[in-house]
Amino acid sequence: TRKIFGDAEIQVNPTAVRVPVFYGHSEAIHIETREKISAQQARELLSKAPGVVVMDERGDGGYPTAVTDAAGKDDVFVGRIREDISHPRGLNLWVVSDNVRKG
Repeated sequence: TRKIFGDAEIQVNPTAVRVPVFYGHSEAIHIETREKISAQQARELLSKAPGVVVMDERGDGGYPTAVTDAAGKDDVFVGRIREDISHPRGLNLWVVSDNVRKG
């Protein structure tokens, strides 16, 4: 997460699940912000970030997958953006990228 977002200040408490694919890195990310922001605000902010593609539709195929969307591309794909019901300033995101291109 620190490497993908280019921010060493992000605190990370990861759970890794290895799935045998040739290319792709996927993370379910929970973040807590200083000030509350809505899922819609997060979508708008992320859609303006260079190298980030937001794919967040509520329907079949409306979220990114590493193999289908990220393989062979430099962009980081973000979807399933939602407010976390367990924390008043929390957000949950699904993030995928090509691990060979992004590391």
